[in-house]
Amino acid sequence: MSTSLPGRLLAEALGTALLLATVVGSGIMAAQLAQGNIALALLCNALPTGAMLVVLITMFGAVSGAHFNPAVSFVMALDRRLAWSLLLPYLAAQMGGAILGIWLAHAMFDLPLLQVSTTIRTGPGQWLGEAVATFGLVLVILACAAQAPKTTPAAVGLYIFAAYWFTSSTSFANPVVTVARALTNTFAGIAPADTSAFIAAQMAGAMLGLIAGRILWPGAISTDALQPSAAPPPPA
Repeated sequence: MSTSLPGRLLAEALGTALLLATVVGSGIMAAQLAQGNIALALLCNALPTGAMLVVLITMFGAVSGAHFNPAVSFVMALDRRLAWSLLLPYLAAQMGGAILGIWLAHAMFDLPLLQVSTTIRTGPGQWLGEAVATFGLVLVILACAAQAPKTTPAAVGLYIFAAYWFTSSTSFANPVVTVARALTNTFAGIAPADTSAFIAAQMAGAMLGLIAGRILWPGAISTDALQPSAAPPPPA
């Protein structure tokens, strides 16, 4: 199917908004119900996030590619799966959607819409965790695109659920998620001063994931995505 540019951007904005509402909203609910049990709260945050990714990629994959992530969109452009002319509009839609998703979560839980996080997340271990998380995410997406595209929703959702637990940073793996989470002083928050290092690590991990993907699955490039009017890139 072919979707207009407004349709693609709406899909990216809606998907990213619902993703952030899930990340933040489930974190708020988990913190309220877990009664100080951080492990239980993290589990209750990770499960809905992974599940929502399966749903969102299934919903919007055929419309926009279901990136919801500037690192993924950038990799898709480098790998000739997304037209470069679509990259900035995709990023703008993702960023706008992420902020709206944060505000939606705050509104649902009767919290102030405008917040700034005070949660410190920093250090070489967490930066490495973000690089690993994003490397793995990109590799999963490229693997599915090359071998079994229909498995992408489940594979991405399961990977992010696992990465919540095996990475030291709890797997943000997404620059707009990182920026938006600086705007919530809840369980999912990150202090604004810590976001730049997270984003740098995410982009480094994404580039390494692309390099590995090109070595593992050479020639699996869709030139259809070079034209803005072409069918959407593979779901991510």
